[in-house]
Amino acid sequence: MGMLRGVIDPELGSDIVELGMAKGASVAADGLVVVTIALTTAGCPLRSQIQKDVRARIESLPGVVKVKIEWTELNSAEKAAAMAKARWNVREQAPDTMIPATTRVITVASGKGGVGKSSVTVNLAAGIAAKGFTVGVLDADIWGFSVPRMLGVEGRLQAADGDEKQILPNEKAIGPGLVKVVSMGFLVDNEEEALMWRGLMLNRAVQHFLEDVAWGDLDYLLIDMPPGTGDVAMGLARMLPRAEMIIVTTPAVSAQKVAIRAATMARKSYLRIVGVIENMSAFQCEHGHSYPLFGVGGGEALARDAGVPLLGSIPIESSVAAGGDAGEPVVLGEGPAADAFRAIADLLVHEAVPPIEMAGCSARMLDAAVAALDVLDAAAQS
Repeated sequence: MGMLRGVIDPELGSDIVELGMAKGASVAADGLVVVTIALTTAGCPLRSQIQKDVRARIESLPGVVKVKIEWTELNSAEKAAAMAKARWNVREQAPDTMIPATTRVITVASGKGGVGKSSVTVNLAAGIAAKGFTVGVLDADIWGFSVPRMLGVEGRLQAADGDEKQILPNEKAIGPGLVKVVSMGFLVDNEEEALMWRGLMLNRAVQHFLEDVAWGDLDYLLIDMPPGTGDVAMGLARMLPRAEMIIVTTPAVSAQKVAIRAATMARKSYLRIVGVIENMSAFQCEHGHSYPLFGVGGGEALARDAGVPLLGSIPIESSVAAGGDAGEPVVLGEGPAADAFRAIADLLVHEAVPPIEMAGCSARMLDAAVAALDVLDAAAQS
């Protein structure tokens, strides 16, 4: 069975022994080797590749005259275990990116479109930056990019000085903090342009944003995810296994039922779920009456089903949409929605996802020691 550890399932990226697909092998006196392989599905289109690799490895052994492969199929429990193992292996082999190790990475996800996920991302980014932090915003909704307009950031992305392979994010100062933004919206001629790209191209674009952008120092990176649990979501989980997730839903039961899929995907990808934000929770009129236009309790139900906290609820308020259209996030203004966003930003920074403090880390202490030695050396030379 040891020879079969070199046979990699082309789809799952791990060897068939580790995945539990190699069920057994027997060797007859006449040199016949019978190997039993269980596929994830009987009609697996990659069966011929696995068969070729198994034969090549076994036939190279001394004394082997003939190799016979018997095919079977993993049961549901075995298949789930194989998929979980493959996802874990991918997580452990994450590629290098330009995101600093000290950055808290938060993906803002939803099960479906239309729940205000981009609005939540932008306002949380602005709210955290207003506290003096440097916040990156990656607009991973490649088809439906809207972050540049909502943050009021314009201009084409430029190459870094002296290195045309690196891209500089566009920046906007917010109070004592800074927001750095990368979006496909900075690479097209106009916002109305349609991007007719398929999954591999979408993943490649996000990969460029992570590997080829000179992000510099970041306290936080907020990623505006595309709706659902498709290629980009799975690709980001592979490229940024330390990411954490906030799930956005509305009070409607239908939105909550769909949003739980995002939680399921996060758990299967070993991502921590920070909590749930209920957007468009209710409309409050000037007389103080509250009208739950989209239902009641969706956020609480989702948080309960996912086993995570409800971080807050954002009321329906025209200033949220107006601020997004004008490039002035409502969190920087006044009103119930602004207060709600600021409260969530406070909760994230102080409790749920606090910034990583490096003061006591060995790397930071080593840097300080080297700097002190440099000062002493300079003084001695003078």
